[in-house]
Amino acid sequence: MTIFYFTATGNSLAVAKQIGGELISIPQAIDSNILQYKDDVIGVIFPIYWWSMPIMVRKFMKKVKLEADYHFAIGTCGNVAGGAMRDIQNLAKKKGYSFDYTNHILMLDNYLPVFDMKSQLESLPKKKVAEQTAKIIADIKNRKQINAKSNPITIAMTAIFKIIFRPAKFAKKYTIKDKCNNCETCALVCPGKNITVTDKVSFGSQCEGCLACIHACLQISMRTKSEKRWRNPEVSLHEIIKANNRTGK
Repeated sequence: MTIFYFTATGNSLAVAKQIGGELISIPQAIDSNILQYKDDVIGVIFPIYWWSMPIMVRKFMKKVKLEADYHFAIGTCGNVAGGAMRDIQNLAKKKGYSFDYTNHILMLDNYLPVFDMKSQLESLPKKKVAEQTAKIIADIKNRKQINAKSNPITIAMTAIFKIIFRPAKFAKKYTIKDKCNNCETCALVCPGKNITVTDKVSFGSQCEGCLACIHACLQISMRTKSEKRWRNPEVSLHEIIKANNRTGK
């Protein structure tokens, strides 16, 4: 089994680790010249941003063809999956295959401009993440066939959110605090190669809007609900750097 994953704060990687198999980072797969992957089972796991998939996951799905006897796609989100699973299914069909199983897991919502991490942590037990994950693992093991449905309202709202959500503009909202020591953590966790560190931290125009940098370093600031940050407890900072580092360092 091969699982392709995209992660910023560890939620999707945590799920991928629990399912098992060979794990391949989508940011690094993007840099590869491989256009086709084959295995008996292939999965794609990614966070859902504004009811849809991250830009990089979309690029990955357009670039490669995944050949397997059983395909699955899992989205991790804090609230509503929207049309994300429908979108990834449509991209697969354009490549001549389809996902046998699509589903999502409700987890902590770490979108800092809207959600307070303290209240999110307090409400997290109610989401029963472990139970959701266990059911999905059992479904995949049993090769269950599920195609997540989207109603017309969800489809319309997802299309609107795609227009509203402009991650390239996110970097303009970031400020660097005076205590920054140019440790480069922000650049190493950035999946979009959007951050460079010299005598100062600079942001480019390829921001994914994933907030990996601001969750990894308190010296990066933007208008948020609180100063508290999040990283999935099942995933280390080293693992996120290993998954997202495309700087060659």
